[in-house]
Amino acid sequence: MGEMDPIEKILCNGDCLAIIVYHNYTTDNIAFFTPGDFSQQLGYMKHNKGDIIQEHVHILHLREIKYTQETLFIRRGRVKVNFYTEDQQYLTSRELATGDVILLASGGHGFEFLEETEMIEVKQGPYCGDQDKVRFNGATS
Repeated sequence: MGEMDPIEKILCNGDCLAIIVYHNYTTDNIAFFTPGDFSQQLGYMKHNKGDIIQEHVHILHLREIKYTQETLFIRRGRVKVNFYTEDQQYLTSRELATGDVILLASGGHGFEFLEETEMIEVKQGPYCGDQDKVRFNGATS
């Protein structure tokens, strides 16, 4: 069995539910994995010693965010991610491990921790608490 592709997109009816960047991904370039209209942009950058990114500030742009997108960085451990369609039907699962990164773009998802796991989560705010999500019983319930 060969090594898995280091980038995987989970799709449902042409919509991107998630983008997984496995820990073995590398390139000598800058690569972005998300389309320009995603409210979160996910990319990979490799810089050599002495490279410089010129100092800069970001310009104020008002943006409309329709759905919460979140990115998880698996610092340590293993977690099974279950993916669901927008109408809460189970689609597929993937296992993530130390060093993997996942952007959850749409659809539903649930998590089962296969061992003690540390993650960092990044999502746009402001956060609306339980008004931000609909909970349902799925494969991990």
